[in-house]
Amino acid sequence: MRKRIDTISLIGMPGVGKSTVGVVLAKTLGLAFVDTDLCIQLREHATLQDVLERSGYRYLRSVEEAVLLSLPLAGVIATGGSVVYSDAAMRRLRAAGPVVYLQAGLATLKRRVAAAPPRGIACAAGDSFDSIFAERSELYQQQADIRVAVEGLDVEQVVQRIVTALDA
Repeated sequence: MRKRIDTISLIGMPGVGKSTVGVVLAKTLGLAFVDTDLCIQLREHATLQDVLERSGYRYLRSVEEAVLLSLPLAGVIATGGSVVYSDAAMRRLRAAGPVVYLQAGLATLKRRVAAAPPRGIACAAGDSFDSIFAERSELYQQQADIRVAVEGLDVEQVVQRIVTALDA
């Protein structure tokens, strides 16, 4: 018998598939789906990249935190990659339910990010994707209740691994 879980938060690097996996996971579990990047874009009336260019990465992180602190926590929540820099947001997410870290290797993430339209990655000017990966990977590990390596898996396989871990 499956445990009743109302909120599941997905964390991980840009390009790992939080939004894609989140939609399918929510449907599988009969939960709502929330993408905090979309919430930020609606609030700011701009893409994440535009927010970064207009106001900088610190501002984007502060908006991300404000969204997560005001959002009703129910369903599967795909967070922005920089959520782990906010202690308040992470405390709230962890209190609401399991936090799932979707992991992929650096080469895979770089390939996926390069293939996508420019995305707003909240980091200081001059930070490389490699340095962000190294810094955030440790933070994701610390915050996660469940870790799922997505390398070589399709979306349905990733979702199945999450569901199996939730049922354990």
